[in-house]
Amino acid sequence: MLSGKMSSSNSVIQAQKLLDQLRMEAGMERFKISLTAADLVRYCQEHRHSDPLLTGIAASSNPFKDKKTCVLL
Repeated sequence: MLSGKMSSSNSVIQAQKLLDQLRMEAGMERFKISLTAADLVRYCQEHRHSDPLLTGIAASSNPFKDKKTCVLL
């Protein structure tokens, strides 16, 4: 009988925590996705000249470029 009461009180506590979490999430201010996506697109367009994935890396400044070539005999 005692373990049934403890189990019941644990589930009530868990339900209360979940309810508190959901209330907190419901009260959060949300951003409109269209505004956020537009800002992201604008940022990417403004910084595309410095993006190495778009412009590439000069061979002279690439630290990962092999210094020597491998020769097999």
